[in-house]
Amino acid sequence: MLNISDDKINDLFEDGQFYSLRTLKTPGLGRLLARVLMIFIGISILIMFLPWQQNIRGTGELTALFPENRPQKIETAIAGRISKWHVREGQLVNAGDTILTLAEIKDKYFDPLLLERLSQQIKAKESGLEAKINKRKALESQLSAIKQARVVKLKQVKNKLKQTELKLQSDSIAFEAEKINFQNSESVFGRNKQRYEAGNISLTKFQEIQNKYQASQSKVISAENKWLQSKAELINAQVNIAGTEAEYQDKISKSQSNLSATVADIFDSEASLTKMRNEFSNMVIRNQQYQIIAPQTGYVVKAIKTGIGETIKEGEAVASIMPQTHDKAAEMYVKAMDLPFISEGRKVRIEFDGWPALQFSGWPNVTVGTFGGVVQVIDKVESKPGHFRILVAPDPEDEPWPDKLRMGSGIKGWVMLNDVPIWFELWRQLNGFPPSIYENGESISIAKKKK
Repeated sequence: MLNISDDKINDLFEDGQFYSLRTLKTPGLGRLLARVLMIFIGISILIMFLPWQQNIRGTGELTALFPENRPQKIETAIAGRISKWHVREGQLVNAGDTILTLAEIKDKYFDPLLLERLSQQIKAKESGLEAKINKRKALESQLSAIKQARVVKLKQVKNKLKQTELKLQSDSIAFEAEKINFQNSESVFGRNKQRYEAGNISLTKFQEIQNKYQASQSKVISAENKWLQSKAELINAQVNIAGTEAEYQDKISKSQSNLSATVADIFDSEASLTKMRNEFSNMVIRNQQYQIIAPQTGYVVKAIKTGIGETIKEGEAVASIMPQTHDKAAEMYVKAMDLPFISEGRKVRIEFDGWPALQFSGWPNVTVGTFGGVVQVIDKVESKPGHFRILVAPDPEDEPWPDKLRMGSGIKGWVMLNDVPIWFELWRQLNGFPPSIYENGESISIAKKKK
């Protein structure tokens, strides 16, 4: 009904007198709830405009920034049998301390005097090598002497050849002279024969001339023989030069062959000696490998091979050691979609498993129990399918990390980016968009930045 009259009837009736009127009246609790909802909606709208620091979440474990400070296994370089343990699990050992002692299992190295015998073999080989070197020097001297003797001998035979040539020339001249004398004697003999036949000279005179003619003929024959003999001597002298050259060349070749064989033998002995020295050095080093020592100061975490008498192979781990170091880093894995927004030097908030914390990822100033870090390393390739690894070191400007943290402890981390309104962050999360970065005071998505 319209309440347009000046006459009021509300005073004639009480509020609770009629049931229908009571049911039409708005309850007081409803009005209170409406006011509370309006206030909540208003506060929620105001909260949507509060700043929220964007972040990239990642999980991982605690490790060390430098590889040498991470847990490692102690391996044996040789095969052997465990003879004695010198440490127990959890014990602190210094670098160089003996972890365990091995016994030999290969029959090749059973001889306790193996090093001494190898040393004797090396000395004998060195003596043999020295003798061969002396032999080489003797052969070199012999070769030099043969070459010098060849020079002298060739000079002798060449001089002999020269003498023979001169003698041949002299005999040739003497032969020609005798031939001329013979012709003269023959002419005299012919004239005197005619005179004898004519009776102008006596028989005695003719016989005397005939004897001279025959003597001249004999001298011609003798001169010719000497000339032919000198020619034969010349040929022999020439042959003697070639024979001498061949003889000494043969001696030189044999001497060079013996020298080359000795040099090759020396090289072979040097190779064998080097091999024996190498074997000796290997044996010295192998004897040192029977004691497995700690590579650095740390705690023996776990004995992998335990039993006395148990055999182990080359390169097999016998124990694990945790280096004693204060080097700590958080190994986190982030999605490939978020990797472009992470750079070295970015601030990170880290929560350690087992360490009480109250985390507000968008409001790092009000978080409790988290610790600061700085991105130090970003892997160039993915470590897990769709995830990349980053290493976070403690932030020197923030609270130090707890000393009781252990390697391998789980961590959660938030790489802190820039501030955006809460409504924008909710909208981004609902749509699965990557975080935004700031450039000249304006929010730009990675897609727009690439464009």
